[in-house]
This record gives sequence, structure tokens and C-alpha cells, in this order.
Amino acid sequence: MEVSSRKGYTCAIRAVKNMFGKKKASKPIAYDHENEKPAVRCSICTGEQVAGFKDVRTGKFREIMLISRPDELERFKEGCGTDTVEKFY
Repeated sequence: MEVSSRKGYTCAIRAVKNMFGKKKASKPIAYDHENEKPAVRCSICTGEQVAGFKDVRTGKFREIMLISRPDELERFKEGCGTDTVEKFY
């Protein structure tokens, strides 16, 4: 990108910054606190992790989001309002 003036350079930088958007605050995730608990299902073969909620009575897992980076797991924990999450395989 060729820029002829300082003012044009500032506009180009601002455009690049706005392209990626602002970091969004994590919203609370609604779930049944009595019958469900936050959990992460991990694949032994691929290492894929999926965050969601495991039903305490039936053991059924409800997927919420794919975890590909450690900060996504932290965002899930913040949304649930918990510090610990059960991992199962």
C-alpha cells in the first residue's frame, strides 16, 4: 500500500485496526445449575476439545463451543462463572 501523505498513513492504520474488530466481553452462558455441570470433552486421538454442559442424571453432553486456544477455555469458564471444569474423554 503506497501512501503519499501522513494523513493517509493514519487512515490506513485505522482501517487495518478496525478490520479485526474489538474484543468482545464474554457473556454469561445460561444453563441449568441443578442438572448440568460445565465440562470439556477431549478427543484422545486428535486432541480436539469441545466445551459444553454434561447432564448430571443422564450423562448426555450438550456442546457449546470448540476450544482451539487456552484463552477460549478461560472465556468459557468466565461465561459459566466457575474456575474448574471437568474434562472427560
